Amino acid sequence: MRCGKMAAPPPPGGAAGAWGGGRRRCQRVLYWVPVLFISSILCWSYYAYVTQLCLLTMTNIGEKVVCLVAYHIFFMLFVWSYWKTIFTLPMNPSKEFHLSYSDKESLEREPRGESQQEVLRRAAKDLPIYTRTMSGAIRYCDRCRLVKPDRCHHCSVCDKCILKMDHHCPWVNNCVGFSNYKFFLLFLAYSLLYCLFIAATDLQYFIKFWTNDLPDTQAKFHIMFLFFAAAMFSVSLSSLFGYHCWLVSKNKSTLEVFRAPIFRHRTDKNGFSLGFSKNLRQVFGDEKKYWLLPVFSSLGDGCSFPTCLVNQDPEQASTPGGLNSTSKNENHLFPAKPLRDSQSHLLTDTPSWSETSAKAEKGKVGMSNPALTMENET
Repeated sequence: MRCGKMAAPPPPGGAAGAWGGGRRRCQRVLYWVPVLFISSILCWSYYAYVTQLCLLTMTNIGEKVVCLVAYHIFFMLFVWSYWKTIFTLPMNPSKEFHLSYSDKESLEREPRGESQQEVLRRAAKDLPIYTRTMSGAIRYCDRCRLVKPDRCHHCSVCDKCILKMDHHCPWVNNCVGFSNYKFFLLFLAYSLLYCLFIAATDLQYFIKFWTNDLPDTQAKFHIMFLFFAAAMFSVSLSSLFGYHCWLVSKNKSTLEVFRAPIFRHRTDKNGFSLGFSKNLRQVFGDEKKYWLLPVFSSLGDGCSFPTCLVNQDPEQASTPGGLNSTSKNENHLFPAKPLRDSQSHLLTDTPSWSETSAKAEKGKVGMSNPALTMENET
């Protein structure tokens, strides 16, 4: 009896790839559940406040007008900033941070260790980076195949490197980073004001609910739950907003609080802090007319940042020109590497070296940038 040929088994990766693609699509859908939850709460609160409280319960015309006008201002700012936080794409490192084809080949050929680090150091020598890994190596992302800019981190949810990443927020289904951190702050601020305004104007009617002074309609239940929801969200939002205000004042991200940035020879938790005023301007920009609006006005490009070295090494061979040995333990602002033009002006009103001293330093060390001189010495 002749036996027919056995059919070739299907490619092992086909079913696994289809399953993986389906799982990722399901995950992307599920990621929107928190956003839909917040949106549904917002829609219900609009109906409960405008229709049930203002139009059907309030009897004073003046009170109605004032509450409706103020409410819609807070509502508009809340929705605008929330929308911008959700739909502003996170910024990724520019192409200059990606390895060239020859560098990628060299990195694959070399064994892990010092040989690979030599390839990365060669690729990063002209890049405006100053932070390192815990072992002092160049920060490199194996998944994105790029040298990480300062304050850049790889998001496991987005599967991308995000500039000045703060955290991945499920409530906005987006990474909060350089491109939308200002929008996220305004979203927290306006959502807190929105909840406080509702709680404050609903309080007297909430009290009337418990004293049975309200008409026996469905509005009374909307009024009760509206106050509870507004008060509950106010408590949680106030703590979160206060925490991020503290981060802005210190020029830190959430990730940098848990793991301080590591510079060439030391870990410095205040390495990017330039003082309260400059820290604020780095997020909100120089033009104050845009500070309270969800429009992008942050300074810089997200790839390079001014730094502030604290407690400089007392054994340094030299200091930036214009500083004598008695000032080595003071804090001085300087760019860790050549900065983008949009960032370097943050340092102009706190001079850290004079032009003539920088030229003298160039003659002594043979480098054209005092910041590079500092990096080689520290």
